[in-house]
Amino acid sequence: MKEILDFLRDLEKNNNRKWFSTNKERYQEVLKKWNALCESLITEIGRFDKDIAPLTIKDCTYRIYRDTRFSKDKSPYKTHFGVFLAKGGKKSMHAGYYFHIGAGNSSEYPHAHMLASGNYCYDNKAIKILHEDISDEWETFSTSILGKVNSLFSPDMEGALKRVPREYDPNAPYADWMRMKSFCLTAETDDNFLLEENLAQRVAELFKTTKPFIDYINRAVDYVKKEMEG
Repeated sequence: MKEILDFLRDLEKNNNRKWFSTNKERYQEVLKKWNALCESLITEIGRFDKDIAPLTIKDCTYRIYRDTRFSKDKSPYKTHFGVFLAKGGKKSMHAGYYFHIGAGNSSEYPHAHMLASGNYCYDNKAIKILHEDISDEWETFSTSILGKVNSLFSPDMEGALKRVPREYDPNAPYADWMRMKSFCLTAETDDNFLLEENLAQRVAELFKTTKPFIDYINRAVDYVKKEMEG
């Protein structure tokens, strides 16, 4: 992982096409290392989540080239690598497991190293179902689902509504979950974590604790998909 981190940090300092072209072979080498890690993650996570086992690298990884058409930041390359392992692939709209290595110069995405379980984009019908289910089943959700999650993870409130919808009690223990539109648990890591031996196994162990959460979210996603297809 050190080679990947060194490359990303050098790229951040030299985010231009000339430097990237000169270092294209170096990029190809670190990409091979990243893809090898992703293959290992597919294998390790596939041991406890059968929906992940059939995935390929193309199903769950992303290009390093940025789409700058609608962005004020015109730097041409991403300074992070990410992999999203979800049922049906990264575009399926299902909740899944996201592992991200950034340039690491701050604690904010996309620079931070992080793990995330969930997704940031759901159909509005799925969001409505999740709000209803979580509020109705809060005791089960908080103990049997969230209670199994490793303490490194916490709910990501990025993009949440400022106020609890009026149909829910703002003083209820589940109130913050009613503000959510993206249901995701995140955990930040550091360089020391990335340099651990058997990194894929360690990441998979942490993600395993979030599988009940993933299954709970995808129950709503699958219901909506089936309804739309029917």
